[in-house]
Amino acid sequence: MDISDFYSTFFEEAEELLGDMEAHLLALDVDNPDMEQLNAIFRAAHSIKGGAGTFGFEALQRTTHLLENLLDYTRRGELTLRRDIVDTFLEAKDMLHDQLDAYRQGVEPDAEAMARICEVLQKLALEEIGEPAGDVAPATTVAPSTPPPASGGTGQSLSVALLGVSESDRKLLIEELGQLGDVLETRGEDDRYEVLMKSTASADDIEAVMCFIVEPEQLDIRSIPPEQLPVPVKTPEPQPKAETKSAARPAVDSRDGGANSSIRVPVAKVDHIINLVGELIITQSMLNQVVEDSEFTGDAGFASGLSLLQRTARDLQEAVMSVRMVPMDYVFSRFPRLVRDLAGKLGKDVELITEGKSTELDKSLTERIIDPLTHLVRNSLDHGLETPELRAAAGKPGTGRLTLSAQHQGGNILIEVSDDGAGLDRERILAKARSNGLPVSDNMSDEEVWQLIFAPGFSTAEAVSDVSGRGVGMDVVKRNIQAMGGHVDVISEAGQGTRTRIVLPLTLAILDGMSVRVGEETFILPVSAVIESLQPRADDLYTMAGGDVLLKVREDYLPLVALHHAMEVSGAVTDPTSAIVVIVQGEGRRYALLVDELVGQQQVVVKNLETNYRKVPGVSAATILGDGSVALILDIPDLHRLSQSKKASDAVARNSTVLSSKEVSAS
Repeated sequence: MDISDFYSTFFEEAEELLGDMEAHLLALDVDNPDMEQLNAIFRAAHSIKGGAGTFGFEALQRTTHLLENLLDYTRRGELTLRRDIVDTFLEAKDMLHDQLDAYRQGVEPDAEAMARICEVLQKLALEEIGEPAGDVAPATTVAPSTPPPASGGTGQSLSVALLGVSESDRKLLIEELGQLGDVLETRGEDDRYEVLMKSTASADDIEAVMCFIVEPEQLDIRSIPPEQLPVPVKTPEPQPKAETKSAARPAVDSRDGGANSSIRVPVAKVDHIINLVGELIITQSMLNQVVEDSEFTGDAGFASGLSLLQRTARDLQEAVMSVRMVPMDYVFSRFPRLVRDLAGKLGKDVELITEGKSTELDKSLTERIIDPLTHLVRNSLDHGLETPELRAAAGKPGTGRLTLSAQHQGGNILIEVSDDGAGLDRERILAKARSNGLPVSDNMSDEEVWQLIFAPGFSTAEAVSDVSGRGVGMDVVKRNIQAMGGHVDVISEAGQGTRTRIVLPLTLAILDGMSVRVGEETFILPVSAVIESLQPRADDLYTMAGGDVLLKVREDYLPLVALHHAMEVSGAVTDPTSAIVVIVQGEGRRYALLVDELVGQQQVVVKNLETNYRKVPGVSAATILGDGSVALILDIPDLHRLSQSKKASDAVARNSTVLSSKEVSAS
C-alpha cells in the first residue's frame, strides 16, 4: 500500500484540528481556563503529532511535540497561562499550519522558521518550568516505571488497558489492535478493560492510532514479561483494513457529540453532478414545452409521467444543491483571531459576536465572501470602533462591539457586519468626494452618500497605516460582491455605528428569475432585484432636459430605462403607457425598466456567458429556456450604466450630425 494515498485525508483532518485548536485558544479565559478546552487543545496537538509521525513529516512532528509538552504542563496546572503565552501558542499553531501547507505542496518546511519557533517554545519552557520543553517526556506514554516497548523486531508483549471505554468503542479498538499484532486475551470491566497482545508496533504507534477513538488519558500501555502472556486465544474476526478504518470514523464523530458518518468528495465531482442535473432540468423543461405544443396534451398517462419526472427532477436538484451547502461558521470561524490580533495592534477593546453560524451557503460563495468580509471587518476595527478613551468620553462602554451575522431572507442570504462605533461622517465624505472630482450634491440621500465609500481610491483616513487608509479595498469589496450576483448597502448613524448589509444568492448555479419579453426577445431579471411592476400613466411621466424621462411612483421619481434601447432590440413597444415597467434595485439605486410583457417567474440554470462567449455589457449570464432558446440574464446595476452610456453616445452622434449640417450650409 502506498501511504501517500492517505496524505490528503491527513492534511484535511490536521487542518480541522488546527482550526479547533485556534478556536479554543482564542476562547480561553487565561485567568480561569476551562479544563475541557485545555484538554481539547492538547488532543488536537497530540493527534497531529501522531499523524505526522505516521507519515514521516518530521518537522511537523517535532514542532507539535514541543507544543504538546507545554500544553500538557498547562492542563496539569504546572504552567500558568498568560496572554503572551497564549500568543506564543497561537504563533506555534500558525507555524504548524505553514508546515502543513509545505508538506501539502510536496516541499520541506522552512527550516529557519521552524528553528525560530522551537527556540521560542524551548525558552518558554525554560523560563516557566525550569527545563527545556524537548526534555519533557511525551505525555501519555508508557509509565515511567516500565521500560517502553521497542518498535520493530520480533514483537513485544504488551498490556493495553482501556480505561472507562464503552463496550461499542472497545470492540472497535480491539479490532484495531488486531491489525497491529496478535491479541491473546481480553479481560476486565468497563472501568479497566485489558488487552494482552504481541505486537511489533511501539506504544506511541498504538496510541497514535487509538487516539482517534479515545482520549489519551483512557489508555495505559505497558510492556510485560512474555511469561505473563496467556496461552494464545483466537483473535477477533479479521476485518479488511478499509472496513476497519471506515468503522473507526463514526466513533470519532460520536466523541464530538453525535453519530455522524460522512465521506469527503472533491468539489469538482460535485460540480460535475450539478452541471448534469442542470442539463436534466433544462431537458425536462423542453419536454414540458413540447407537450404543451403537441397533441399529447390530452394523454393523461403521459401528462402524469411528465409531472412525476418534473417533481423527481426538482427533488434531485434540491438534494444535489444541498451537498454544496456549508454553514457560515466556515467563514466566521476565522475572524476571532483576526479581531483579537488587530484590536491589540490598534489598542482597542473589541467584543466579537457571531450570529447565524449555522446558516448555509454554497461552498463556492463562502470561499469568495471571505476576502470582502475581511476588508469590512478591518475597516470597522480601524475606522469604525473608537479607542476606549474616546468611547468613555462619548459615554459608551470601553469595549466596542463588532457583530457578524447571517440569515436567510427569501431566496437569498443576508450577511451583516455591524459595529457600535462612531458611524460615518456625511460632511467629511462629501468633502472628500468633491476633492476627488466625484459628482456629488448636498441634496444626496444618506444612502447615496454612503455608497461613495465604495468609489475607487476613496478614503477619508487622515493617515495611511498598515491596516488601512490607502483607499483600496472597498471598491474591490463591492466588485466582488456584485460578481457573485449580490449587492451591498450601508446604514450608518453618527455616534451609533455602521451596519454593512450584503445580500447574496444562495447559489450561483440556480437563479430565481422573472422572464420578460421585449420585441421577440426574452430576458431574465433576478427576482432578488425586482421590487414591483406596474403600467405607467401618462400623468406620471416627466420628460427632463436632455431627453431623460422620470416616472413618478408614489412620492419617488425614478429614471425610466427602456430595455429595448439599452439592448438594441427592434420591434418593441416604445410608448411607455402601452408597456410595463418593472421597478428594480441595484447598488442602492432604483429605476424603472420598460419592457413589453411579463412572461412569468421560474428557476433557471445559470450558464456562464463570459466563459463560453465573452463579456456582454448589461448581462451577467445566460440560461436555456424550455423551448431550447437562449435567454440573457440581466445585470441590473450594469444595465443602468449601459443605458446612460448609450444615451450619451446618442447625444454625441446628434451633435455631430447638427454640426455637419451647419458645415454643409456654410460651405
